[in-house]
Amino acid sequence: MHFTAEDLLNVTFASEPAPLVELSMALIAWQRTDERAVFGRWRAAVGRELPGRARPLLDLLRPDGDNPQFIEPLSRTLEDGLAAVREAAPRLGDGLLYRVAGRAPGAPSWLRALWGQDRTAWDQLETAVRSAHEAVIAPHWPRIRQSFQADVAWRTRLLATHGIKACLAGTHPKAGWSGTVFEVGEPPDYEVRLGGGGLLLMPSAFWTGRPLLADRPDGSHVLHYPAMSPLPLVAEGPAAGALDALLGRTRAAVLQLLVEQRTTSELARDLDISLPSVSEHTRTLRAAGLITTARDGKAVLHSATGLGVDLLHSGR
Repeated sequence: MHFTAEDLLNVTFASEPAPLVELSMALIAWQRTDERAVFGRWRAAVGRELPGRARPLLDLLRPDGDNPQFIEPLSRTLEDGLAAVREAAPRLGDGLLYRVAGRAPGAPSWLRALWGQDRTAWDQLETAVRSAHEAVIAPHWPRIRQSFQADVAWRTRLLATHGIKACLAGTHPKAGWSGTVFEVGEPPDYEVRLGGGGLLLMPSAFWTGRPLLADRPDGSHVLHYPAMSPLPLVAEGPAAGALDALLGRTRAAVLQLLVEQRTTSELARDLDISLPSVSEHTRTLRAAGLITTARDGKAVLHSATGLGVDLLHSGR
């Protein structure tokens, strides 16, 4: 992603999560198999609770996140989002249909009807969205907002103290900079020149993969990336503290222990959690620049960085 000087001055954060964006990310996350230690129980619960009426959405929303943007508008409410989805109908081209139908697990007939402006197909899509939202998003909206707000608060502080490069580099373990080019070393490969249109940063409580870039009708772009505390780590009710709100209770505890160097096994023992769970938590903390990891023979040693210690002090 190529930045100009104007682009670097025009990076902003979304003011709140968007219901249909989070619904899209949730259904994508449900189909993924990564971060089992964090999302495993949540995926099992969604599998039980997702109604059959919502299943057509799975033809549009595939696990890699490379999905049609019309289904995830940046709307503030469900009703506004559904209106925006309907308004996008005349702009759906045949090229997008062929790409979506080629990746969909279901029969392509209803997708062709959708692209053909068939009213029954569009009613079916609206029913699917409402049903999925009611089951997956609405009951957890306060926690989704808490995850979003905590991440934005943290990255706003990171932007103020360390600059835009540190802010964006912490969105993924393989993210980094080459001059004014932001790069993520994970497929698929593509290049985008922002061209001064602006970049909106939008964390998701459900997304677990590489940052996703989407263009907007006004020429700007939005970057979706994983929030520091995914939904399964956000506790019910008010967080015990700022650090718990940002990281989740377990990740916050991992960071606190790493003021002194510890191995993966020691963290698992001290926190009474599994080794895979420790590995996923340390990977996220390392991507955010909060800890470092080094090998000493067979042992893997973790310790908090200066940024991590600063966060611990501010969290208190």
